[in-house]
Amino acid sequence: MRKESHLLVKPLKTPGTYHSITPETANWNYLSFGAREMRRGENWEHSTADNEMVIVLLSGNFRVKSDKGTWETKNGRKDVFSGVAHTLYIPRDSRFELTATSDTLDIAYGWCKSDGEYPAKFITPEETPTVIFGGDNATRQFNDLVPPGFACSKIVVREVYTPSGNWSSFPAHKHDERILDAEGNVLEPVQEETYFYKFQKPEAYAIQQVYTADRSLDEIVRPRHNDVVMIPKGFHPVVAEHGFHCYYLNFLAGTDQCLANTTDPDHEWIYGSWKTKDNRLPLVTAQMNKH
Repeated sequence: MRKESHLLVKPLKTPGTYHSITPETANWNYLSFGAREMRRGENWEHSTADNEMVIVLLSGNFRVKSDKGTWETKNGRKDVFSGVAHTLYIPRDSRFELTATSDTLDIAYGWCKSDGEYPAKFITPEETPTVIFGGDNATRQFNDLVPPGFACSKIVVREVYTPSGNWSSFPAHKHDERILDAEGNVLEPVQEETYFYKFQKPEAYAIQQVYTADRSLDEIVRPRHNDVVMIPKGFHPVVAEHGFHCYYLNFLAGTDQCLANTTDPDHEWIYGSWKTKDNRLPLVTAQMNKH
């Protein structure tokens, strides 16, 4: 029986923090990722030191008091399939205390070294850009929580909804070598990435391939609810199991704050082939947070 890929990280079974991925554990250079569940009244105190951090509300509500401001969610979604995230960007050299204000709270957060001073920012579901991208059975929904151009150093955050049976992160693309054009614009950055998955039912899964052009890395993994797939390099397409919608949360960090990438040349033609959009999308809207 084949050993499970080192790129697939299962959630910890201890209470509280159920993911803790760092450059040391991932064997890369930039990105850290964590996820935790909390109960009403429980507190999490943290200092960002020289890192910028983004906290994404998966379910429930919280209040944050910090030396950069105070924020509170009132209409947090009951799960990721019931609305759009609240997102909090916290800059380096910050101290905060996060308190769960609902019976249960589920949050994810990513962080990386920051090379500048940026303002803290709280983004509500109503302020979050939503994009329906792709076509045919490769249509999916992006909620751009911390998009390119956001006032920060390196981090990018996006949540993606892929309807049952559809392909996502497709045509396959990569971002593992820094390429500039003649004017110095970034055509491809070096970026590490985490895919954090959630599904509506425990039996659901997705299939993700991670491969390089020379196949020195060539893995196929089957993430389930609360699993993380690490993308250190290479192309990394996803397909959602038929019968189950797929959610994943992407954190990226590296040399540049952007989403530039290079498509697998074998797949480039697919961009011009799409004829329709999947009418099941959007799967979630900010309006759902109000119910």
